[in-house]
Amino acid sequence: MNAAHPLTRASIFTQAWPIMLGQASVPLVGIVDTAVIGRTGDATALAGVALGATIINLVFWTFGFLRMGMTGLTAQANGSGDPREVDALLLRALGIGFALGVAVLALSAPIGQLAFAIMAGSDAVTSEAGGYMQGRFYGAPAALAVYAMNGWLLGLGRTREALALQIAMNLANVALDIWFVWGLDMGTFGVGLGTACAEWLALALGLVIVSRVAGANLIALTRRTPRALLFDRTRLLRLFAVNRDIMIRTIALLLLFAWFANAGARIGAAALAANHVLLQFVNVAAFILDAFAFTAEERVGRAYGARDRQQFMRSIRLTSEFALASGVVFALAFLLAGDAVIDILTTDAQVRAEARRFLPFAALVPLVGMSSWMLDGIFIGTTRGRALRNAGIAATILYVALDYSLRPLDNWGVWIAITASYLLRAGGLALYFPGLLREIKVPTLPGSIKRPETRP
Repeated sequence: MNAAHPLTRASIFTQAWPIMLGQASVPLVGIVDTAVIGRTGDATALAGVALGATIINLVFWTFGFLRMGMTGLTAQANGSGDPREVDALLLRALGIGFALGVAVLALSAPIGQLAFAIMAGSDAVTSEAGGYMQGRFYGAPAALAVYAMNGWLLGLGRTREALALQIAMNLANVALDIWFVWGLDMGTFGVGLGTACAEWLALALGLVIVSRVAGANLIALTRRTPRALLFDRTRLLRLFAVNRDIMIRTIALLLLFAWFANAGARIGAAALAANHVLLQFVNVAAFILDAFAFTAEERVGRAYGARDRQQFMRSIRLTSEFALASGVVFALAFLLAGDAVIDILTTDAQVRAEARRFLPFAALVPLVGMSSWMLDGIFIGTTRGRALRNAGIAATILYVALDYSLRPLDNWGVWIAITASYLLRAGGLALYFPGLLREIKVPTLPGSIKRPETRP
């Protein structure tokens, strides 16, 4: 590990806190989207945003490998002292991300039709969801390119730059949502369009940021990167293999959460809206605790690239300590302040009552979910796509079976099943951990290997 990046609790927190702030602003957008519509008192519109957001997340995060795969691959390239490959990874991912986003935008109409044919929801809810999705799809090319830039920055440990990009996008999103919905009365379409516009602004800012980190703008970076390296067959095959497995894993988990939303829709609009409100609590905990998982991705990935077993294990231990402590804090905070937050997010009395009934489940998720999020970070950092894929598929299948068996319990069964799904994910990945550890067979002694270069 390079001396400029000591592996201590202080350095872990220094690296993680910008991600925490950036990640905290991600669910803030969902909270604002929910509050902007929820405080109109229209439960149907709120349910429409819930359904539409679920579908958009399913579509966009199908390509979440652009963030996750990039972090692990970039960290390993940096850890092995290969700065040219670091540059090439950025160029490859940006090109792939933007092209995929254009394809998603072009296919937005049939994607929406297929989603509504599968998802349960009334005609009124579906209409509101369609307006939201129409607005969001306009931002697809920018959103997927931003995924790639974020993954690259996190893989280099450049968390402050990633924070600046995330904060700028989310603040713009909040302002535009409020203006489009409350100012221009654009309804659910305005919520989606506000997010899309913010994503394009983030793309412009992100190109400036990555150019400064790389020491050259995108054109100069392309010129200085050898074509033979950029299109190297072995590296491209590895990129696609890792990303393929992570994509399959991501689709499986997105289907899991889409099933959760659909389960609420099956019960009724009030349950769907209440579950969406509580999902904002879960998102806050998940995104902020992901700061330590993201830090683990970079630290573990760099140690794995350098084949440094001692730093590998220490990275896991220190990041997991922070994640566990944070999970306890979130659980207590949700129990103590949850009722007040629910009242802020919605004015509908039935939705408020339903959300309060199931608030303890939202408080439990940070504790039971911590292990699955940290194991995700470890396996993403080491680009163990096959393990991530298999564990994700198995967890989703078992979750669906559990949800079916608990349907007589109505929304109680919905929440029991989704809470158990985190344990299923963690258990699946834990089975692969001994094999991962065996790959780094001999602890590295100080000074016994050449230290990798650190990206400026």
